[in-house]
Amino acid sequence: MIIDTAIREQPNIVQRQMMASGELDRMRELLRARLAECGWKDQMVLLCRKVVAENDINTLTVDDILDKITPQGRALVPDTVKKELLQKIKTYLMEEANLTTPASRSFRHRS
Repeated sequence: MIIDTAIREQPNIVQRQMMASGELDRMRELLRARLAECGWKDQMVLLCRKVVAENDINTLTVDDILDKITPQGRALVPDTVKKELLQKIKTYLMEEANLTTPASRSFRHRS
């Protein structure tokens, strides 16, 4: 699909567009809310505590903790949350594509 290719090949362009429109902040807030609703944040706190308990606190860094919990954290994100966010990104891109067609550009300039 064209949108999937655009997302994979030009993430910086998509990210800049989403940032400029405020959509990136809205999606981040939605992601935070969904992760809190499903208990993901609580699971991550437990993983962090486990890593701290299993390692020497005097030599453990934040980067060490992140290295250990990131793969598990990504795996724990529910598929429903991933699908919802992906659908929102696709919808946003489709709407942006419709707004930037030549016909819609001339329509927007008239108003």
